[in-house]
Amino acid sequence: MLPLKEKDRPIIQKLLDAGCCGRCILRFCCIGTQSAYRLSNEDLWKDLHAFVSNTEVASQTPSDDPPSKRIKLDSDGKADGGETEGVPMVTAEPTADGTESSVCVVCLGVLQDFCNPSFTKKISEVVKSEEYQFESLVLSVSLPAQLLVREHSCWLHIKKEVREKSMCLDKEDVIQVKEAFKWTVQSMLSETLGVPAVMKSPFEVAVGFIHPDTDADCHFLAEACSDCFHTSKNKERSVFTRMAVVKALEKITDKKFLNEYPSPPAGVKTACVAQETTCLHLSTYVAGRYNKFSRTLPQTPWVIDGERRMESSVEELIAAPLLTAFKCESFNFSSSGREDVDVRTLGNGRPFAMELLNPHRLKFNKMEVRQLQEEINQSSDKIRIRDLQLVTREAMGHMKEGEEDKTKSYSALIWSQKAITEEDIEFIGNIKDLEIAQKTPLRVLHRRPLAVRQRVIHTMSTSHLNPHHFTLQLRTQAGTYIKEFVHGDFGRTKPNLGELMKTEVDILELDVESVDVDWPPAIPE
Repeated sequence: MLPLKEKDRPIIQKLLDAGCCGRCILRFCCIGTQSAYRLSNEDLWKDLHAFVSNTEVASQTPSDDPPSKRIKLDSDGKADGGETEGVPMVTAEPTADGTESSVCVVCLGVLQDFCNPSFTKKISEVVKSEEYQFESLVLSVSLPAQLLVREHSCWLHIKKEVREKSMCLDKEDVIQVKEAFKWTVQSMLSETLGVPAVMKSPFEVAVGFIHPDTDADCHFLAEACSDCFHTSKNKERSVFTRMAVVKALEKITDKKFLNEYPSPPAGVKTACVAQETTCLHLSTYVAGRYNKFSRTLPQTPWVIDGERRMESSVEELIAAPLLTAFKCESFNFSSSGREDVDVRTLGNGRPFAMELLNPHRLKFNKMEVRQLQEEINQSSDKIRIRDLQLVTREAMGHMKEGEEDKTKSYSALIWSQKAITEEDIEFIGNIKDLEIAQKTPLRVLHRRPLAVRQRVIHTMSTSHLNPHHFTLQLRTQAGTYIKEFVHGDFGRTKPNLGELMKTEVDILELDVESVDVDWPPAIPE
């Protein structure tokens, strides 16, 4: 039998008269026993009738007493088959055999038509077809906002009865539709898919419901509590979000609500419609280091005024094999700094990390990761990666920690307008920890805020090539604009190499020789 108490009897009767389904009646009676919600519609309906009638559960089958038939209760609460005028009537509960019956006035069929093995099987078929790897799941449920209005209406309907019986019962004690649905469906889904359904899981199965016929149920709240609703930037999105409706129902008085909306809520002819089941797995993360050997390859797609300038990029060359292997939808790329399209990255490479969104495959052993790395390296001679590995989201933060305190080493080919000798540039090697001030370079001013950044050139050395060319090796604070330090950027970087040499100089080629960030951990070849 159901875990009901004598105090629940008048509440159940009023809810039956109002047209509530069996599971909604359990909710308003604050029944927290999950197994009660897992009873079939027919068994639950019989038990409720038996409890209200103060009799044992009826033994007849649905065919003996069709659920579509209304049952009246006499003054003693006992059922008979008549239809005497003025006697409370019990609305019918939907059945699995397709018998026509009423839709619950509160949950609009969510806890009637969808809490069964048939609907659960449909969910599991979608999950299986997506071919995700997962070891647990969490069920997410999206419900129409008007269910909140209907629940509030039904609560006010039984509120008087509760007070008259001197019972202590708060609206917050009522079990939510979402919870009742999960209690019923999650266990079946878990059994079908062979994994536990838990409160928190990286894999989410989402089901949603809509009921267009009752969309207008919330509209009166917009006038009664206008400050709770704000126009959405997305014009296609309704302003009647669940959060906004909750706020409005907390604010509106019982009297005002009852003047605008019926209590109990009006019956409906159609049940909610289930939307497409969707699956989502939390992101997985990979990291490594990359070398870039091309002077015509940007780090990220280069698009100017809507037009793509280069056919590929570092991130795309790395991402393509990963997207295929992890069977994910898209990615987010980040790195420890970035180089210009005409700058190579040599040495041990630049650290990068990639967030792979909604991956279907997650398990890779070390050999498979090594094969992925080799596949990326063989796909193009413009880049090469090393130390590819799976990392956690938290570990990605190490790449950015103290980034401006790290150092980077560069090698540049410099042109000098004035003819120079080896002795003319020898003094540069004696400069240590040179502090410079750099205004945001003109070439990046369209995407970076105007600011003056203090940076340090730690060490420099030179190699004379000919009267107008020499190489310059630098070790600098991360975030230093090397090109601007050389030519001065029309005086926006001070001091600069041109000022130090007292002649016009420019940078012809630039290479990143090392990025001194000790992450991710090196993997032996």
